[in-house]
Formats: sequence, C-alpha cells, structure tokens
Amino acid sequence: MKRWKMEKLLFITPELPFPPHSGGKLKSLKLLHALAERYEITLACPLKGDDAAHLEAFHAVSPCARHLHASLDVPRSASSLVASYARSWPLNVHRTFHRELASQIDAIAGQFDVILMDHYEVFSYLPDAFEGLTIYHAHNAYHKIWARYASLPGNPAVRAAAWAEAIRVRSYEARVARKSDLVFAAPNDAAELMACGVDGSNIRDTYHLGDDRQLDLPDLQFLHTAKKLMYVGSLGWEPNAQGLLWFIREVWPQLLTRHPDLEFDIVGKGASEDLRTAVEHQPGIRLRGFVDDLQVIYRECRVSVAPLQFGSGMKVKVLDAMARGMPTVTTAVGAEGIAAEHGHHLMISRDAVSMAEHVSLLLDDQALWDRLQVKSRDLVRKHYTWQQLFNNMHREIRLALEDFTIVPDSEVKSGLSHVS
Repeated sequence: MKRWKMEKLLFITPELPFPPHSGGKLKSLKLLHALAERYEITLACPLKGDDAAHLEAFHAVSPCARHLHASLDVPRSASSLVASYARSWPLNVHRTFHRELASQIDAIAGQFDVILMDHYEVFSYLPDAFEGLTIYHAHNAYHKIWARYASLPGNPAVRAAAWAEAIRVRSYEARVARKSDLVFAAPNDAAELMACGVDGSNIRDTYHLGDDRQLDLPDLQFLHTAKKLMYVGSLGWEPNAQGLLWFIREVWPQLLTRHPDLEFDIVGKGASEDLRTAVEHQPGIRLRGFVDDLQVIYRECRVSVAPLQFGSGMKVKVLDAMARGMPTVTTAVGAEGIAAEHGHHLMISRDAVSMAEHVSLLLDDQALWDRLQVKSRDLVRKHYTWQQLFNNMHREIRLALEDFTIVPDSEVKSGLSHVS
C-alpha cells in the first residue's frame, strides 16, 4: 500500500498572529514559519480588534501560500454570553465564529490533507466531513484560567458566571481533544485534558517559549544594574492586569519600606484605567508602554517580576527573562509548566509577604543573583529552545501521518482516510 506524504495544511487560528506581542501570537507565528519549511500552508482566521490595521504588514512576512480572513467584532458582554448559551458554545468560541469564514473553509477543506486547529476556539470551523489528519494545538488549559479567576475576591455574580464558563470550557476543550487525531499541549495542560477523561495516547508535548536568541547575548552584570524592577507583558490580558494590580497594592508598599529609592518599569500595551490609576498613586512606578528594544530594560533593571494570580500554561514572560539571565520572582502560577527549582533557577513566592522578601533578597544578594542568572539560562538552553521544539513536533506529525493513506477516489476529493 502506497504511503502519502503531506503537502497541504490548513492552519486555523482565532486572530491574526501579528504583531507577535503576546506569547500566544509569538508561538502561532513561529509555528507557521516552521511548518512552512515543509508544507504548503493556508491560514484562516477572523480579524479582531486592530488586526485589520496589521494585515498588510503580516502578509509581507507571512510564509503562507494563501490567507482567508473575515472581520469580526463580537464584544465580551452580557448579550454575547447569552448568545453563546443559545449556541451551546463557550463565550470565546461564539466570539470567534464568523459564518462567512466557516463557509469559505467548508468549500476548500477537501483540498487539504491536514487541518491544524490553533486554540480550542476555532473548533467550530472544523468541517464535519473532513477526512484528513486533524491536529489540535492547545495553547492553554483555558478552563483553569476561568476557574482561577472565579476563585478571586470580587462580585459574586461575576464569580458565578466565571465558574459556569470554566465548566463549559472544560467540557469543550475535552471535546476538541477527543475529536483530534493528534494533540499538542504543554505537560501541565495535557494533565488537565486527561483529568477530563481524554485518552493521553495521542497527546504530545509542546511549549510556549520566549526569545531564545537572547541566549547568545552576553551575561548581565549585577553591578551594572540599577535598583529597579521590570515587568514585560500584554497589559490587556486579564491575568497580567490583575496580577500587576495585586503586586502594586499588596507587594509594592512592603518593598518601599525596605527600599525607598526602588523603581519599577512596566512594559506593555493596553493598560486599563484601573492599572493607570493604581500606578499614579504609587511612587517609583512607570508605565512604559511598548518598547522597541527590550534589551535596554534588561540592562537597566535588577529583577523581573511576574506576579500572576491566575492563568494557565507556560508563561513566555518568565522564560524570556530566564533566557536573558534576568533573575525572576514569580508565583506558582507563573512558574507552571517550567522545570524550575525555587532558589536555583528563579524565586517562587506563595503570597505577598514572601514575594516582597524574595525581591528584596535579589536586590541585595549578589551571590544569589549570580546563581539565578547562570542557572536560568542553562535551563532554557537545555530544554526550551524553538529548534528543539519544532524538530519534535515535525517528527510527531510525520509519525501521525503514517496512519493515513490516500483516498482511492482522490480525483473527486484530495483527502485522507484513516487506516483501521
């Protein structure tokens, strides 16, 4: 029986993966480029927010043979939530679905041998009749984000809605994984899927990584830094915003009592009014917005903080800092999925008091600072580079394709049939 070699892949993602200013967009864009080295790719995605403004720039650097887009503006609102229940879809699936784009995908799906679903939200675009290899690239266990958000203090009605959404998303993520022939997920997210009853035999490891080119840069030097903290991340992402608000309110005042001259640079776009107000009422903190050259920030600052209180998956901001050798203080949520030891690769704080203590140690203790600076880079170099990751993913896709063969009537439809 003749084996078939994959040629065409449809990559469906919930938003334009450009500019790559977030960990999710960075991973999607890098994965597109890696796959395009071997396969002919068509990208399909709705255009949300300001995506349309970046479309021309993206097409100029895109490795894809074709692009399918449709503009979409479904707000995160009470009416959208009600509409999502009417469709029996989680809220973000409802907010990602565009009927015209779905029709375009249905019309051409038969041309593809593989469909890769980038995020659970795009499962609604998978044609029921598709016979090829189906891959689910799970960026996070998103139901954990909803559940952790629901556990935070706040409006009881909002918390109840978040718990309900966590249950819906959990069920939907498991459904996507069961429907897929191959699933890529970070180890901690894979464990969540298996806890939902998903068979782990078709789940393979993937990671959200940072800018591993930083490994080639010279080591930072403690004596060349200022007494300054840094944070880098998308401020419009709710886990980032809430974590920073917690840090500013609970940790920063403790630090100022010990280090009155301490400064804190927050880098990223999309700061909310609440975050801007919190910064205005605290001395020493600056919202830097988007910064073209992050190396200036890395060279100036002494400690990176990632005070996440909820979220899921591996945190690119943490891996980026580790790759640069910037000693980092984070939480158990921030260190999730990374094979890092507290006090050896980074500092993992359990509450506001311990986070203030860990930051203070790194501000003053050069020996500890130097150890984290060296060991964090070693860990990233050994386990978390893009080349290693994509080599493994290529191998797993190739092995999955060995279970498929050409449909005899390929003149009618270019598809695949699973070998039983």
